[in-house]
Amino acid sequence: MALTHIDHLGQASMVDVTGKPVSVREARAEGFIQMSDSAFRMLVEQKHKKGDVLATARIAGIQGAKKCAELIPLCHPLALTKVAVDFELMPEHHQVRVSGVCKLQGQTGVEMEALTAVSVALLTLFDMCKAEDPGMLIHGIRVLAKSGGKSGDWEHAI
Repeated sequence: MALTHIDHLGQASMVDVTGKPVSVREARAEGFIQMSDSAFRMLVEQKHKKGDVLATARIAGIQGAKKCAELIPLCHPLALTKVAVDFELMPEHHQVRVSGVCKLQGQTGVEMEALTAVSVALLTLFDMCKAEDPGMLIHGIRVLAKSGGKSGDWEHAI
């Protein structure tokens, strides 16, 4: 099997997608941040000193997806048509589930953008809550599903 990100000299190379057909592509990803009871309560009650933690993390995640090609060296810059970042508060574990969706009409997938949206939102949650709990745990970052393109639809076997 030929490696798609390596050229004939064995050097890293961005994949040429010029000849690929345009299709609607979508990817969903998730990740979690677990924190102390006090940090979680402060998040829910909007008591953190840095302001509205979830609103800021949502904007950061959206911005992260838009800047994915600047952060991941061989990613293509994409004209995203949708980026959504959402949060599910999970009080029984003092954690927040972050989910991200990215969509476009294009020649390459958006899995990396969805993962970047989730990762940057999680990092922002950490940054905004670290004064109360520097021992938070970010975990479980993964692609949940993708659709479109030659390889078709895929969903994580949870």
